[in-house]
This record gives sequence, C-alpha cells and structure tokens, in this order.
Amino acid sequence: MKTLVVGGGGREHALAWKLRQSPQMDAIFCAPGNAGTEELGENVPIPPNDFAGLRRFARENRIDLTVVGPDDPLAAGLVDEFHQDNLRIFGPNKAAARLESSKVFAKRLMRCAHVPTAMAGVFNDSRDACRFAEKLRYPVVIKADGLAAGKGVVIAQDPPRALEAITDMIDRGRFGAAGAQILIEEFLEGWECSVQLLVDGDRYQLLGTACDHKRLNDGNEGPNTGGMGAYSPAVAWDAGLEKHFHEKIMQPTLCALREEKLHFSGLLFPGLMINRGANYVLEFNCRFGDPETQVVLPRLRSDLLGLLEATIDGRIDEMKIEMDDRKAVTVVMASAGYPGNVMAGKKISGLEAVAKIPDVHVFHAGTRRENNDVFSSGGRVLAVTALGETLVAARDLAYAAVSQIDFEGCHFRRDIALTGVPVTVAPSDAASRPHS
Repeated sequence: MKTLVVGGGGREHALAWKLRQSPQMDAIFCAPGNAGTEELGENVPIPPNDFAGLRRFARENRIDLTVVGPDDPLAAGLVDEFHQDNLRIFGPNKAAARLESSKVFAKRLMRCAHVPTAMAGVFNDSRDACRFAEKLRYPVVIKADGLAAGKGVVIAQDPPRALEAITDMIDRGRFGAAGAQILIEEFLEGWECSVQLLVDGDRYQLLGTACDHKRLNDGNEGPNTGGMGAYSPAVAWDAGLEKHFHEKIMQPTLCALREEKLHFSGLLFPGLMINRGANYVLEFNCRFGDPETQVVLPRLRSDLLGLLEATIDGRIDEMKIEMDDRKAVTVVMASAGYPGNVMAGKKISGLEAVAKIPDVHVFHAGTRRENNDVFSSGGRVLAVTALGETLVAARDLAYAAVSQIDFEGCHFRRDIALTGVPVTVAPSDAASRPHS
C-alpha cells in the first residue's frame, strides 16, 4: 500500500512512524512533513490547506489511503473533496467535524443528548456576554466557538479578566471569525483525561488514554499551549470511569449524531474532566491528539494501518486492539518564545545519540533538514517519548534522553508525569450538580 499523511507536526511523524511498521506498507508520503518524516518516506511540498494539490498528488501517485492529521483541513472539508474523486481517506467529513470546529454546535448536541458537560451561555454580542459574566461564580471559562490553534480558551479568575477576554474575542476579533461567537462556561474542577477512539459511524473502540500537560511552565503555570507533554495510560482511569464513559458519553453522542443524520468516521478524541467518579466532556476533537498520539502510539502493538482501514470500512468492532502494558511519558521540547513569536532556525544536537537509546522515540514537530543537520522551524520542536515498566522509569528515561538533546533557546517542562496520579480538587457547587 501507498499512504499519504497530511500534516507536518509531531502527531504526523508519530502516525507515519507507526504506519510504516505495517507489513502491508510499501511507501509513505508526508505533506509537507518534517525532518523526522523524511527518514520514513518522502516529503512532498504540499501544505495541508492545498486541497487541489493533495487530490492531484493522491490521484497521480495512486495513493491507497490518505490520513489527515490537523483539524483545519477536516473542518474545511478535505475528506469531502477526496470522496468526490473516490479517493480513500481517514477522517470525518466536514459536517461531522463540526463537533470540533464549532464548540457551540458540540455544546448544543451534548445538551440534547444529556451528555455530562459544563453549563454554558452562547453569545455574539459583547454587551450581552459581559452582563452574563458579571453574574457568574468565578473562575469561568471563555471559549471561542471556532478553531483557534489551541489558544481560544481563557480561564478568567475574576470579572475584569472575563470582560477583557470577551472584548478581545468579539470586538477586537483576536481569532477572526472563530471568535465572533463565544461560549461562557462554568469552571469544572477535577483532573483531565484524553481518550482517543476509532469510530466507524455506529461502533467504536478505545485506542488509549493519556493525561496531557497544557500549560507552558512547571506547576501548570503560564499560558495554554498545544501541549507540553503527556503520559499514558491515565493511571487513575478505571473500570468504573470507563463504564460511565461508554454509557453516559459515547452511546448518547453517537445516537445524537445519527439523529442529526451525521456519519462520523475517524478518530474522535473527547477531552474529559473527571470528578467524583464521573466524566464531563470539556470538548470534542475530531483528529488524533498532539502530543497524545506521540505517547499512545508507542504503546500500540496492533497494526495501525489495519485499524484505520477497518474504521473506514465500518468494521472496527471486528478488530482487536492490543496495547503494551508498559507506561509511556512524552516531553515536548519547544523553541524560545512559544506559544508566541518563536525563535526558530536553531541547530539541534544530540539526535543521533538519543536514537541509540532503547525504548526511546523522538518525534519531530517543528524541524527541517539542511544537508546533514537538523534545525528548529516552529514552536514545538520535538516530542521525546520513553517506555518503562513504571511511570517513574518511563519518566526518568524520557528526561535522560531530553538531557542529551540541545538547541539554542530550548524550553521544556521538568514536571511531566511527576505526580503520577492526578489530584482531584474539591468540587465547587457548580461542578458537583447535574449537568445538561
């Protein structure tokens, strides 16, 4: 088989790396890829938003399967475009991808399906939004409706910060059309968990759990980022939580999608807040997570290509997903200035030495190759993943590998997976009452 992976980040490197292991894989292409994917196959200089270019490449090169990494192409309808040419592609169509591309749509669907989630108000007028926010118990969460590169969520600790975020999104247009409509949500307390599922429209299978670290700095300080590290599995995830997740979240959500005449086929990634043995949906993502993919796929023993094919064909229930029992920890190494203006173009050293360490995988994100050297080219540069019999062993090995890699201005958190078991914060009144 010949496969095209759309995207050029750490998630796409991890996908290409795992797909390349399939005995059915003959050739793999990445558009546009990075210095890491270049070692697995061929990078092609087509950006993810060039739908015509991607379609033409897939047709001319007789690509058997295209796998979409980023959210933007899915939200814009890349899957629909490929289907017009009868090209095989993994991911939800534009209508189903609204679960991620519109937080308002997702919230309304969850309310109708009685899926546990935070209560929220929806606004497109800043004056109405500000009046609503003034009456709330703080902190509150302000969310842009559309895609905002992981930066469209503000946790406001007091009314002045809430008013600033509302004005910034609606009146100043910080996120453009994505922030023209906003949600103001109650703040849910507990611990966060990422769950990735392969969904074929009617059935699904759990691909793995992980805990992500979103804040830039140690101790969960600093601005939100795309993710500074993760560990898998989520050690506090148990049979009770999984049962609640299936019965109260996934089954009602799939039923609601069918009622909306939406066929979801692809990777569904609910972000959960867990409190007192119950799951609450923070948001839905309609693609592989980043860096969750980099921490989950090294634990996957099954053939990823076969699983994606089964999802497309509507037979995911026939597949058996086997996971490595070992723990995995991923540490993201970022450029100076991330998540703002980054300092790129810095030479990276130590990659060859780390490549020789057993049970360590380095996934490239913002990198480019020039001659025989690798340089940083974006905000998140590398994701270093290690496997170990215990979470402590995996963490120690990941940081030992990180210590051998260097580039000017390199920044990484030193507390990824430090506590192991998430600490549940005592819930507020809002977080403990029923949600609709």
